[in-house]
Amino acid sequence: MHRLLNHLIAVGLVGIGLSETCAAGDWPGWRGPTQDGHSSETDLPREWSAENVVWTRELPGLGQSSPVVTGERIVLTSALDEGRERVVICLDRTNGTVLWQKTAWKGEPEPTHHMNGWASATCATDGQRVYAFFGRGGGIVCYSLDGEKLWQEDLGPLESPWGTAACPRLVGELVIQNCDADTDAYIVAFHKVTGEEVWKTPRPANRGWSSPIVIEANVAGGSERRTEVVVNSHTGVRAYDPGTGEELWHCRSFNGRGTPTVTPAGGLLHVVNGLSGDNYAIIPGGSGDVTETHMAWHAERSGRDLPSPIVLDGVVLVSSLRSAVITGYDAESGEELWKTRVGDQIAASPVAWGGLAYFVKESGVTIAVDPQSGEVVSESTVDPAATEVFRASLTPSYGHVLLRSDSVLYCIGVEG
Repeated sequence: MHRLLNHLIAVGLVGIGLSETCAAGDWPGWRGPTQDGHSSETDLPREWSAENVVWTRELPGLGQSSPVVTGERIVLTSALDEGRERVVICLDRTNGTVLWQKTAWKGEPEPTHHMNGWASATCATDGQRVYAFFGRGGGIVCYSLDGEKLWQEDLGPLESPWGTAACPRLVGELVIQNCDADTDAYIVAFHKVTGEEVWKTPRPANRGWSSPIVIEANVAGGSERRTEVVVNSHTGVRAYDPGTGEELWHCRSFNGRGTPTVTPAGGLLHVVNGLSGDNYAIIPGGSGDVTETHMAWHAERSGRDLPSPIVLDGVVLVSSLRSAVITGYDAESGEELWKTRVGDQIAASPVAWGGLAYFVKESGVTIAVDPQSGEVVSESTVDPAATEVFRASLTPSYGHVLLRSDSVLYCIGVEG
């Protein structure tokens, strides 16, 4: 196992996403251009106060999708009238002015969890179009960057008492959407321009919100490289051929509720589940059931309801919402390195820049964590209203940081 692991780490694995086609400051989808929560910008603020807020924009309704950025435009979603109306909103990145707001759907809302709502999925953009997912209420919808609706597809009932939140993922000419549900779960690909369904593959019928990532991996036993669409789930991680939807491999999990997105780093795929149970790392590129052959390591952990992990300087940082604890693990071995109590719930997935990992508490306080020691090196706040709840991830973009509560968007700069 160790010989195979070392070989595959040397060969490498990369998330391909849209990093090759988007501008340097763009943040085109969930977890950014490299799908792992990392920003390479060097002029971002490292800590802030209300004085660093460049502009704010009160948003209609409620939502917790993270902002995406393409050029001068910011796009996000919201739900009005307790989910009876779902909207896509486009703002000017320089001043927060609303450029357009479009209603994707109106009707009677489906059930959802009180921490989820009806507008949690982060949009995806290719710089020409934007794609939004609203579950049962609106399906998947595509707009031009000028707000023209180009196509929309109903994705069925998607039965779940917790609602939906999986983010669309672009790869080549396709937009891929995970549609986990209590019944008739599936993953589907549409042509990103026409909306024509290209393939649809059944998945185990379990509720969940995990978003796909797209990677290139070395096929086990040879030098061939291939593209894989990788998605977490209640039963484990599954990889698909993006061209056909064929399942390539699956790795069983230790406990269910595979909500967090899989994180690629250092030749491995890092995985945590929503319920208490081991976190683990997978070597991609396998075939069939790879649980015994391609699980590089697993480590016991406690805590539940976890955001997606982030890997920084060889350390996997995992936060637990319920216990308000962040734990650091060695990325190659899974050895626990440190544990830090943060005193408040964290639902948002972390983002990293400048050698630090940034975690947003539900209160709106953002903490910066040193990956080697687990030390909280700074705490930042924009002094939000007590009624605001922060569950969206940060969006670093063009020298600024976008911080979204359920009802307000803040643009933070180095200088206010």
